[in-house]
Amino acid sequence: MTVTIVDLGYGNTGSIRIAFDRLGAETRLSADRDEIASAERLVLPGVGAAGYAMGRIDELGLSDILRTFPRPLLGICLGMQLLFERSDEEDTICLGLVPGRVRRLEPAPDLPVPHMGWSRLTVNDTRSGLADGDYVYFAHSFACDDGPQIVARALHGRPVPAAVRQDNVWGAQFHPERSAETGSRFLEAFLAS
Repeated sequence: MTVTIVDLGYGNTGSIRIAFDRLGAETRLSADRDEIASAERLVLPGVGAAGYAMGRIDELGLSDILRTFPRPLLGICLGMQLLFERSDEEDTICLGLVPGRVRRLEPAPDLPVPHMGWSRLTVNDTRSGLADGDYVYFAHSFACDDGPQIVARALHGRPVPAAVRQDNVWGAQFHPERSAETGSRFLEAFLAS
């Protein structure tokens, strides 16, 4: 099993690579259009800002490849947000693989933004490898709209979509590579899809 991690020149690629290596997958880090288009499994990592990330995707000529990728594709954190139609962060047009918009989290007196740390999940689709009560690690200031494609949620003042699955497209707003055994189960389910 080979997992290709899209190299946008920044992000959490090292920890993602280690997490898949631990599961026995062969990993590649690539910005090459042909290698990405022919990947067996593809991961769109994320740390940073939506506008910059979409700019890098466009500069590398990857927009159409990602939009039409037919095999399993996983977006992590910002990578999940980029799967949606649009982000309020820098009013960015994203990949449009999943319907909905990404919006800024609202702070509250006891709920700072970014949402950072461990949160418990409620899960409505266990094919994701996740279960009710699992804890996963978050670090984000924006979150996507809720919808029928959301398979897990956490609470941060409101239900926050934590994972998405639609056809071949998977997303994790949390960091599975930092979420211990729960994160490993999620990545194993992605590898098995």
